[in-house]
Amino acid sequence: MQPKTAHSARALRSQGALAVLRYVHAHPSATRADATRALGLSSGNAAEITARLKASRLVEEEAPPLTGGRGRPSPTLTAHPDGPVVCVVDISHERWRVAAVQLGGGLVTEEAGHHSGSPTILGALAEHVSALHTRYGRRLRAVSACVAGTVSGTAIVQASGMGWRDVDLDPLKPPGVPLLVGNDASLAGLAEARRGAGAGARVVLHLTVEVGVGGILVVDGRPVDGATGAGGEFGHMPFGDPDLECPCGARGCWDLEVDGRAMARALGRPAPRDPRTAAEQIIAAAASAPASRTAVAAAAHALGRGMGALVNALDPDVVTLSGLAPALAETAPVALESGYTAALMRYRRSAPPPVRPSTLGAQGPLTGAADAAFDVLLTEDGLDAWTSG
Repeated sequence: MQPKTAHSARALRSQGALAVLRYVHAHPSATRADATRALGLSSGNAAEITARLKASRLVEEEAPPLTGGRGRPSPTLTAHPDGPVVCVVDISHERWRVAAVQLGGGLVTEEAGHHSGSPTILGALAEHVSALHTRYGRRLRAVSACVAGTVSGTAIVQASGMGWRDVDLDPLKPPGVPLLVGNDASLAGLAEARRGAGAGARVVLHLTVEVGVGGILVVDGRPVDGATGAGGEFGHMPFGDPDLECPCGARGCWDLEVDGRAMARALGRPAPRDPRTAAEQIIAAAASAPASRTAVAAAAHALGRGMGALVNALDPDVVTLSGLAPALAETAPVALESGYTAALMRYRRSAPPPVRPSTLGAQGPLTGAADAAFDVLLTEDGLDAWTSG
C-alpha cells in the first residue's frame, strides 16, 4: 500500500526528495552515487531519501553487474515498477501514437496508427487513453498531447496540415486526470534542449521542418512558449514572398519557403496534398535530378536565412534541427550555410551558434510531451497528491 498521510510528503520534501526525483528523471541511468555528488548530499542522507522514495513507490534501485574492480558498485536509481506514469497522445499530420511513459522517460506501452485528417480521430484516441486509465488507475497522473498545430490552452487553434480549426482536445481527458496540450515542434525542442542535441546549453533555439516550420526557444531547460502556449510559431514570420497567402491567413509566411509546397512550386508542380511526403521524395531525388537539387537548395537557403534572423533576435548558444531540416542541411549544406551566414549580423559571423541535427529524431515530440507532464508532477503539489492518494 502507498503512504496515505500528508506527513509522508512533507518528510520527503524536507529530505530533498524532489531534487532526487528530478535528477532521476533527467538522468535515468544515474547511480545513487551520481545523485549524491550532483546534489551535494551526504551518503547517509542520500540513503535515507532513497529509502523513502522506494517506500512511496517512486523509485527502485537496481544493482549494476559486477565489474571485477574493488568495492561494490553504487546501485542505479530507476522508475519504480508501480510508480507514476503519464499518457502521451501524439497527433501528427497523418499518424497518431498513444504511449504510457514512466519516470525517466522510458516507454511502458505504445500504440500507433494512421488517420485521415478528420478531428473524428479524437474519439478513437480517447478510447485508447481510457483503456490506459483503466489499466493503470491512479498511477496515470496526466495526459499530455502533442499536436501538429497552433495551441492555445487545451485547444488546437489551427492545424493547417490537417485542416483543423478551434478543435478542443478535452475528449482526451479521463475523469480526474489533468490534460496538457502542446505544439509538437515546441515539445521536440524541449526534449532536444534537455536530452538531445542541445543538452548542456543554456539557450537553445530549436527548429523543425514538417509541413512548414515550427520550433521553440528553450532557456535554462524551460520553453519560452508565450502567454497562451502558442509561442514558437516561427513559420508564420514574414520571411517569405508577401504575394503568397498562407493557410493561416497571413501573407509571406516562412512556412511557404521551406517545405514540400516550396519545392513543388520551384519544380512547377501543383501544391501537394501531403507536403511532407512530397518534400521527402524531392530530397531523395536531388542526388540524381538537377531540378530537384535546385529546389532543395532554394528551400535550404530559405531555412538558413530565417535561422540567421532568429539567431540575431534571440541570441541562442546553439541551434538544433529536427524533422526534415537535417535532410535539407545534409543535401544542400552550401545553400543553407550561405543563407545562414548572409542573414547574420556581421559581428556574429566569426563565431555563429553551431547548428546541430536532432539526436532524438521522431521520438522528440513524444519525449518532450512526457517531460512537460512530469514537470507538473515533480512538484510539491504533485508529490502530495501521489503520497496522500
